[in-house]
Amino acid sequence: MHIGRIKDTTRVIGQRQGYLGLPLRDITIDCSVNGPRTPAMETAWLPTPEEIAAIVCGAPVVLRILGNQHPPVAVYVGDIPRQD
Repeated sequence: MHIGRIKDTTRVIGQRQGYLGLPLRDITIDCSVNGPRTPAMETAWLPTPEEIAAIVCGAPVVLRILGNQHPPVAVYVGDIPRQD
């Protein structure tokens, strides 16, 4: 997958640590566990044509977290890009 530039990016993280840099959007959500206005971050990932084909054939989308503590996460499909 390729790193995407999410709409309304608020910052880019990871470059100082030697990574490519991950554009993210800071948001707040109403969380059933942590309450209203819970801070969250969103990033965009763009699958390659080969990855799309594998997903269509039933391959899973895998989320890798570095380290040994797993934060709460959610993986979902974003909006279809507008064709302007």
